[in-house]
Amino acid sequence: MSEMFNYIWVIPALPLIGALINIFFNRNHKVSGMIGCATVGMAFFLVLIAFFQLISLPDSERSINVVVYSWITSGTFNVDVAFLIDPLSMIMMLVVTGVGFLIHIYSIGYMGKDPCCIRYFTYLNLFMFSMLLLVMGNNFLLMFVGWEGVGLCSYLLIGFWCERESAANAGMKAFVVNRIGDFAFIIGMIFIFVYTGSLTYNEVFSTDPEILAPVITAITLLLFIGAIGKSAQVPLHIWLPDAMEGPTPVSALIHAATMVTAGVYMIARCHTLFMMSPTVMTVIAVIGAITAIFAASIGLTQYDIKRVLAYSTISQLGFMFLACGVGFFSAGVFHLVTHAFFKALLFMGAGSVIHAMEHAVGDGKDPQDLRNMGGLKAKMPTTYKTMLIAALAISGIFPFAGFFSKDLILWGAFANFPALWGLAVIAAFMTSFYMFRLIYLTFYGTSRLTSDESIKIHESPPSMTIPLIILAVLSTIGGLIGVPHILIHGLDQFGQFLSPVFITVPELAMDHMAILEFGTMALSLVISLAGIILAYVIYVNRKVVPGHIKPIGIHRILLHRYYIDEIYGAIVVKPIEKMAWGLWRIVDNVIIDGIITLGAVTIRGLGSLLRYSQTGIVQNYALMMVIGAVFVIGYLTGFLGP
Repeated sequence: MSEMFNYIWVIPALPLIGALINIFFNRNHKVSGMIGCATVGMAFFLVLIAFFQLISLPDSERSINVVVYSWITSGTFNVDVAFLIDPLSMIMMLVVTGVGFLIHIYSIGYMGKDPCCIRYFTYLNLFMFSMLLLVMGNNFLLMFVGWEGVGLCSYLLIGFWCERESAANAGMKAFVVNRIGDFAFIIGMIFIFVYTGSLTYNEVFSTDPEILAPVITAITLLLFIGAIGKSAQVPLHIWLPDAMEGPTPVSALIHAATMVTAGVYMIARCHTLFMMSPTVMTVIAVIGAITAIFAASIGLTQYDIKRVLAYSTISQLGFMFLACGVGFFSAGVFHLVTHAFFKALLFMGAGSVIHAMEHAVGDGKDPQDLRNMGGLKAKMPTTYKTMLIAALAISGIFPFAGFFSKDLILWGAFANFPALWGLAVIAAFMTSFYMFRLIYLTFYGTSRLTSDESIKIHESPPSMTIPLIILAVLSTIGGLIGVPHILIHGLDQFGQFLSPVFITVPELAMDHMAILEFGTMALSLVISLAGIILAYVIYVNRKVVPGHIKPIGIHRILLHRYYIDEIYGAIVVKPIEKMAWGLWRIVDNVIIDGIITLGAVTIRGLGSLLRYSQTGIVQNYALMMVIGAVFVIGYLTGFLGP
């Protein structure tokens, strides 16, 4: 069966080839974008071929291992460069290459005039290669190579405009925070190998649960800490908002559609292990729910259009973790897919707005500040309409994609943890409020620009708007692949496609709870609509401008993001800086340098003494020989010794 997919290694190889061509052989800025797009486009085409081949197989045969070559062989430790082709990896491959291809096209219009666009497309292609390794590998070590690769590319792309200190610091912050989670991930892999003797998924997941029982909670908790870092969950979420310093297409690709979902994919892939530890499953659900409402509340007050979307991403990732924590893994993956559509669209739409604002606003005005926008609906109709669709989708409004995926998550939470369902519903209300706050402040009302600035606003070029339209279509109809059970029985194509992967997950007997599920669905829809209406009343009817609101009380706390960065700075960063200063002044300067200096001074002193024995005067040498001879004769005759 694996012979059908012998070409599968070409899929990650193509973007790698694109990166190598751009960095070593290409010097033409215009060609760099075409090379990047062409390689990712070909990879997407091959993924589509693989997808149709996979669905042509019976469910029982939809798990194929394709071994490329033997990578590491050392004693009992054997790891291959091999790829696992199954419904879960196929979905991720489609998302990574499909959305990635659209963002590459968008980047040609957004970054085409940047003098460093060759470096940009090199990093972007390298990221695609790493992400494909992460989702396609059939073992933990290959996943970890991709895991670290996307972390490196994230650092490079966040700090792409490294001449700006804020961008350089944001890239470093993302790199350092992710190392915390990655360290835990490494320890988890070591435990897995020690207790199972393998890092290959099939062998690890088929290990006798009795063997893993003593350490399964530790293993899954360590893996989850890795996911917390990569997917920006509380308390390791602090890097993602600052990551908005990178170019907007980077935010759309890495921090909305792919990299930050790596933690969700990893938990879904390892669901067999996580299901063995109810304690860790509960921890995942609780962290997910807390993150969802925590980040959503911060998004209510932010002024930077990209920061609003950044906190929205953190919140939506919390929904995905909540789904995994309550055992609805397919719902979590489903929301991952729909989120890739509408969040990439939102970021790219925001990039379109910023692109127009940068060419219009004068010095001293931030083109990303919502307080400087308004009235852009007529100036940028395509951007407005597509972003409106994305806002409706993320708010969970019927019949857009987010409605179906979010409803499944809320239903899973309600059926297992009603308290967490309550937090998720409040987060859903906040989501619809802050998203339409963004829409109303950006596109409605009167322009807050001067007349000279406003006249310069124009719609983005087709290379940017066409990807927006495609993603808007996907955000509209993408949810139909996961129609809930109570709406149209048997049309949950997404869940059925993933069923061979999550076959070990117990199904809920929902037939007798259809009315209850429909009730929760209707309630969540009403709550989301209430958020939209409230935002309309405040920002359109009453025409409230955020800059005119004095930040006091809870509003001030939310505006400063609960002072989390300040708290980390006080209890983590400053003590480490002081410790580093102490190590430098005492250990490095005094002890280490002192020992080295003492050795140098000692040797220099000995050399100063010994140099008198090498005067270059023949009489001195003769005298020394005579004295030496006297001592030898005296010793031999017993005059100077026994």
